[in-house]
Amino acid sequence: MKKLIYITVFAITLWGLQACNNRSKDSVDLAEDANSTSQDSSAFRTVPDMGVVTNDNYNDADFAVQAADGGMAEEQMGKIALTNAQDQRVKDFGQRMVTDHGKANAELMALAKEKSIVLPTAVSRENSEHMADLNNKNGVTFDKDYMDMMVKDHKKTVQLFETAAQQAEDADIKAFATKTLPTLKQHLQSADSLNNSLNQ
Repeated sequence: MKKLIYITVFAITLWGLQACNNRSKDSVDLAEDANSTSQDSSAFRTVPDMGVVTNDNYNDADFAVQAADGGMAEEQMGKIALTNAQDQRVKDFGQRMVTDHGKANAELMALAKEKSIVLPTAVSRENSEHMADLNNKNGVTFDKDYMDMMVKDHKKTVQLFETAAQQAEDADIKAFATKTLPTLKQHLQSADSLNNSLNQ
């Protein structure tokens, strides 16, 4: 009887730990887990969360997941800029993020569905925290912080897409990265220029 009780307690504890572990994962983590279990490990291996896919750890599924996370975040933060920004140039930049990233997000979703790649349904915990922070700001403070964030985010995104354009194994994913890259570079150039102007 005692043995049965110990086994039951152990099972409940194990279940509780697993439940806590699942709650601690965000949508990006869950998408990465789904891709790592549903695809051949040689093509879609799990990579630690390093913020951006690099040359040493590139694979198509991780690129798609990180591109989706970044794209959703840019679109949603662009919507915040339309409400909270003071400078019309920042509002205009925000609208461009909504338009351009919204279009790219739709293309990526269709491509991922075709390739059986699971994408996150919501932004990562990190991007969610960034959005919450921006939501609490407005006026000049918002303008400067938002544009500074856009420069940093687009540097990472350009690196992500450059790597995919060079190393993607799937021809359609490579084509998507190659086609989207010039627009992202334009975003970075515009963000950098506007950010410098706001900080003069």
